[in-house]
Amino acid sequence: MAWIEYAYWIALLPLIGFVLELFVGKYTWKRGGIFANLAILGSTIIAIGTLTEVLGGARIDVSVSWFFDGIVVGYLIDPLAIVMLCMVSFVSLMIHIYATAYMDEDPNKSLYFAETALFTCGMLGLVLSNNLLQLFIFWELVGVCSYLLIGFWWYKPEAAAAGKKAFLTTRVGDVLFLLGIILLYFNVSHLPEPLSFKYLFSLEVLEAIPHTHLTAIALLFLGGAVGKSSQFPLHVWIPDAMEGPTTVSALIHAATMVTAGIYLVARTYPIFIASPDALVVVAVLGGFTALFAATLGLVVNDIKRVLAYSTISQLGYMLCMLGVGSIIGAFAVGYSLFHLISHAFFKALLFLCSGAVLHGLANTRDLREMGGLLKKMPVTAIAMLIGALSLSGFPLTAGFFSKDRIIETAYEYGVATNNFLPWIFILLAALLTAVYTFRLWFMAFTGEPRSYLAEHAHEASKIMTIPLIVLAAFALFFGIFQKKFYTFVGANFDSHLIEELAHIGGYHFHHAGHVPFVVMILPAVCAIGGIAIAYGIWYNNRVDVSTFISKENPIYRLLWNKYYLDFIFKDLIAERVFGFVALVAEAFDKYVIDGVVNGISYLVLTTGSRLRKIQTGVVETYATAVVIGVVILILLIGGVI
Repeated sequence: MAWIEYAYWIALLPLIGFVLELFVGKYTWKRGGIFANLAILGSTIIAIGTLTEVLGGARIDVSVSWFFDGIVVGYLIDPLAIVMLCMVSFVSLMIHIYATAYMDEDPNKSLYFAETALFTCGMLGLVLSNNLLQLFIFWELVGVCSYLLIGFWWYKPEAAAAGKKAFLTTRVGDVLFLLGIILLYFNVSHLPEPLSFKYLFSLEVLEAIPHTHLTAIALLFLGGAVGKSSQFPLHVWIPDAMEGPTTVSALIHAATMVTAGIYLVARTYPIFIASPDALVVVAVLGGFTALFAATLGLVVNDIKRVLAYSTISQLGYMLCMLGVGSIIGAFAVGYSLFHLISHAFFKALLFLCSGAVLHGLANTRDLREMGGLLKKMPVTAIAMLIGALSLSGFPLTAGFFSKDRIIETAYEYGVATNNFLPWIFILLAALLTAVYTFRLWFMAFTGEPRSYLAEHAHEASKIMTIPLIVLAAFALFFGIFQKKFYTFVGANFDSHLIEELAHIGGYHFHHAGHVPFVVMILPAVCAIGGIAIAYGIWYNNRVDVSTFISKENPIYRLLWNKYYLDFIFKDLIAERVFGFVALVAEAFDKYVIDGVVNGISYLVLTTGSRLRKIQTGVVETYATAVVIGVVILILLIGGVI
């Protein structure tokens, strides 16, 4: 049996799990979770089996005609798709196992698992898609599921608002993505399957598209990625999304949703590299987002929100890598995807650890009410320490290898193009990442308990701690696969084709540049330096930081208010600008449109009312009127009047 021929079951099984959980789940002995876990376990097994065949050179691209000539439905398995499928299914499985205990007391447990199974199905279907239309459909399914899951505890006003905010913000990116698809279709509608990747990614096709159109298409796709992957300025939904269950946060931040945007740019990389200037925007935007989000992580006291800002920052690294990859070609996809998958392991680990902390502290999320948890929750503390080390890029962890490669490539990009901005951005972000990550760890796990709940915290059950141990092992040791990974995924696109497309885009490859030793060790120095700063300030709360975190401090006030972006988007744009526009539109509708209609109606009614008065019912009156009319008619015909 060839696994690859049954790869479509990777997405179908969670769909079946969704149906079973929805209609039968609550009648099982666990009241939900069994079918979803079994379905995703099946997906993981098929994905790993398929991986073994793809490593041996197997590929498949199957298309079936759909409702319109040239529009197809199908699935694609190549190195890029299979590494994503393995990551999504495996990390999702760990989160689902953990959730069987975490959501055990929830009265809507089966509904929760139905929605998470559908969420996983949407992400797996997106990765399997072999054409843009199908990818967009699953893209939207992921968006709908995120809305349902973020607002899962809908009776909490914050959760309901967060779900709406996520849905509406990501719609901005979705509309841009759809416009990009339409513009691309306009240019390639002559192809047998216009939106299929196998027809799109060729020199003849992309060369025939005008350069301005190519750049517009790439930037519109980037707009979609910015919304889904919460990049600046459409990142505002993700901190509020922490109102959902922690296992949902882990799914969104590690295995699904936010990785979709990065995958989109990676999957359509031939279009980006053939588009003049598009990758420059990608590089600068990604680098800026990495630094921007890292500054916000410094002042947040909500344990989940700190991790949320770290996700935004790390996604910036991945996007930046794809941008600066314009000097190395196809390997940029491998480098970016390696950080995406490393990030999935340690971010899922960190979120599940935070869930264990919440579980042990009756849902307390404020770091100022924690402290001393290392003694109370040793397994969680050590697992979270491993995740924090990997997120910080501490030497020899998975995060170190993946982040180090990105920072090094950004430096080479600066040398080749004289644009060092992306490198400076992500280097500073590396320092701040270590600071805020270990601020979190030291505040939560060291010192004396700062609340009654922290004093009486307890370790989570084994069904919750076992996934932590498994993910911690991957967060530590996944780096040993880096070279094989780069070769495997870097070969996803024909390097010769990418090189020719780069000529169209005006990019020049910079082969094997010399990187000074000082530059090479800077990422490690930043990671260790950041941890040292955090240790000096927050270990055992040895420094009183209340002097600096006063609202009187303008820098603190700026960061605390998230650079006032929420105020700009909500209070200025949504309520005042759009509110004013809505008011004007309402007035125009009421006084102009309705005024014309009502005026005509009034005129007709008034005229009719007055004419009605001549209807007296007296025969003599009618006869008189007839005689007068006849006389006037005769006079008119006779030319008298």
